[in-house]
This record gives sequence, C-alpha cells and structure tokens, in this order.
Amino acid sequence: MTFSDMLNDNVTLLKKNGDRVEGIKASVQSKKIFINRSDILIETGDLIQRTMSNGGEETYEVIDPGFHESFGSIEAHYQMTHRKLGLPEAKAAVQNITYHLSGPNARVNNHSTDNSVNIVNINPDVAQHISMLRHEVRRLLPDNEQQPALEVVDAIEGQFESSSPSKVVVKTLLGALPSAGSIASIGSFLLSALGG
Repeated sequence: MTFSDMLNDNVTLLKKNGDRVEGIKASVQSKKIFINRSDILIETGDLIQRTMSNGGEETYEVIDPGFHESFGSIEAHYQMTHRKLGLPEAKAAVQNITYHLSGPNARVNNHSTDNSVNIVNINPDVAQHISMLRHEVRRLLPDNEQQPALEVVDAIEGQFESSSPSKVVVKTLLGALPSAGSIASIGSFLLSALGG
C-alpha cells in the first residue's frame, strides 16, 4: 500500500485571495491533514473544506502548511497542522475570503437576489459564426450527442464574451467538436478573430 492509497478524503482549498482548488485527495486526521501534491501552494490562514460521503462538510484553518520537499522515493507533500472551525466560525471564515472578478457578467451573489441586466457585446461576425457553429452541430450530430457538443460551443462563446479570451482554450474546445469540414472552417475563422 502506498501513501497515496491512504488519501481517501476529498477536500477543497480556499485561498485567502478567493482562489479555489477542488478535487484534492487528502487524509484528514484529528491533528494533521496530509496532501500528496506539490503543484498547489497552501499557506497559513487558507481554508480546507472536507466534503464527507454522508453529505456533511467540515472546515479547517491551516495553522502550519508543513510542506516537505521530496526525499528519495517520497514525493513532495504537505503535512499540515490545522484548527477545525465550528459551523458559525467556518461560515464567517468562508465569507471573509476576498474574490477578484473581472470581465462582462462578473458578479458574486451571496445569499442575495440578482435582478441586474447585463449586456455583452461581441464582434457581430464572431457572434454569427458561433451561431453557424451551433447550427452545424445540430445538423451533423444525432439528437443524443448534441447536448455535450452544444455545451462546448457555449464555452467557446463564453471565451469570446470574457475580457481576455484565450486562443489556446478556444482551440482546445474546437478540437473537442466533430471533425467536419464546415466546423473546421468556422473554427478557423474564430481562431483568426483572436489574432492569428
């Protein structure tokens, strides 16, 4: 049995700056939390939320990240000490996290109703090509395969609506669509609209 086999808890890291890393495998103990990853930065004051199979959730405040570099066959990992937060304290700690939002339609609604109306303008040629892409997906794919492909098109549209669309992300998303000539042609136009 390896150390990774003992990581049977699923946790989420909530950074003080509002960043969130989900799907982290961990071993949550009464005095320590073990995480066998070195690709994430965990700092004092960050929160670890553990989601349990019974639907419960526990929140821990990181006291000492306890990062250990790799040594021999042991991978770099965290052995952090923590303080378990009670329900009211955990709720207050999570609400105290600062969120940095930018771009069209960026907002946070925390226990409130949003009645705002947002208008996002994207290049009319791009909007037309995205509409054509939806049409081609519906035309080419059987009904039971259309929904996942249309979700990919929605994600592409979301990139163009953002303040800084990523050409790499759009190219990757286009690669997930069926390889038909009409879709490739529309994809080429969309990529060129991003500069290249």
